[in-house]
Amino acid sequence: MSDTHSRPTSPGMAHERGARRLSLVAILAAAWLLVPGGVHAQSPVYIPSDAEAPARYHSFPDLRAQAEEQHAWVETRLDTVLPRLMREYDVHMWIVSQREYAEDPVFFSITAPTTFAARRRSIYIFFDRGPDEGVERIALGGTTQGGLYEMYRSSSPAPTGEDAELWGDEQWRLFRELLEDRDPRNIVLNIDPEHAFADGLHAGEREALEAAMGPYVERVKREHRLAVNYLALRIPEMMPRYRQMMETVHAMISEAFSNAVITPGETTTEDVVWWLREKIRSMGMATWFQPSVSVQRAGEVPSEDPVVIERGDLIWTDVGLDFMGLTTDTQHNGYVLREGETSPPEGLKACLARSNRMQDILLEHMEPGLTGNAILANALAQMESEGIEGTIYTHPIGDHGHGAGPLIGRWDAQEGVPVRGDVKLLPSTWHSIELQASMPIPEWDGKQVSCRQEEEAYLDEQGERHWVFRRQERFHLIW
Repeated sequence: MSDTHSRPTSPGMAHERGARRLSLVAILAAAWLLVPGGVHAQSPVYIPSDAEAPARYHSFPDLRAQAEEQHAWVETRLDTVLPRLMREYDVHMWIVSQREYAEDPVFFSITAPTTFAARRRSIYIFFDRGPDEGVERIALGGTTQGGLYEMYRSSSPAPTGEDAELWGDEQWRLFRELLEDRDPRNIVLNIDPEHAFADGLHAGEREALEAAMGPYVERVKREHRLAVNYLALRIPEMMPRYRQMMETVHAMISEAFSNAVITPGETTTEDVVWWLREKIRSMGMATWFQPSVSVQRAGEVPSEDPVVIERGDLIWTDVGLDFMGLTTDTQHNGYVLREGETSPPEGLKACLARSNRMQDILLEHMEPGLTGNAILANALAQMESEGIEGTIYTHPIGDHGHGAGPLIGRWDAQEGVPVRGDVKLLPSTWHSIELQASMPIPEWDGKQVSCRQEEEAYLDEQGERHWVFRRQERFHLIW
């Protein structure tokens, strides 16, 4: 994801040659639809560049079917991922408490997809009754979330008189009763000064919660890994849909970086940004950040946006989809051919190949059990030995765009990232392989160019690394 910002302008017009070229792409894409075989979860999906078929748009099921699919993902995660983590970290009870529009970061990963906010105050309690009985899932307030939780019902009569005045809120009385009935040996609350994904208990909510806990507040323990790794770990059932999203964003960038959208000398970077926004909306998706489009060129680039895209420009985009509770984050490069050119200058192709080599190096060093900082140091050391200049700023992705898990560098922290860089890499996680290679371009009088790329990869259950779809190895070309 880029930190650049944009201003809207009117879209550029596609000319006739671009329309003919797009028709050819559409024919090739239609032929690709006839290729046998489907998408399989947690299997290697990289396609060598000499065998690449055009990326294709996917159609997605209606909202009801999407919700059913997402609901099944949540149920599987609560049934399988959460109990394992609670036992691994010795968590007897986990309490996730929030009020409407002040939701915990894990809220939307433990609730039904038709839930848009907490209902007044929603308290979800997870109590481990052991391997035989499993983890009990209890809701106090809100709903059962389509059967994911059991509503707690009191076995005692409602208090009256002074007792009623003492408790006031019936929800807190039930909460205290539940604690006394389960009598957990320890309780984890989402309070952490360093990991935002484990720090979802708002200050006022914490005061009310701890007052209701009474003596049980002494049993609270800190365990940020429970929330962080519940969010970080992916289940195989998500991968087929995620693969379709990645194919779709590849197809979208291919169209955006074509003569169907860009007319050299007329279209601006902002035109392409807003074309992407409209395209994403037309497909029933959202974006988790404003797309970015920028240019590098042999001569001077205007310092003010929008910039008109000219022949000979190296163009770049950063696009992130938000769909069905999953996010993507992709950066690709294109080149606007000069009159008489049939391919980019060799220096630019070498720059893209160098960033591909950085991807190889990083994936090689992304070994489960290592921290993000250790992976970064190992990858940078190998880059230096190979004479590669560049930076690595890779992040987890999944339920959130900048997801839970280890950071492997930041653009401004190549020496390592405190705290987030010390988190260990786990199997069954997804990551945006974000980096840039920098080198002088001979054809541009030695001007330094940055080839920035970002592509989704995943670690399977065994820790092997694969691209979710594939990476960019050739420039998108605008004629």
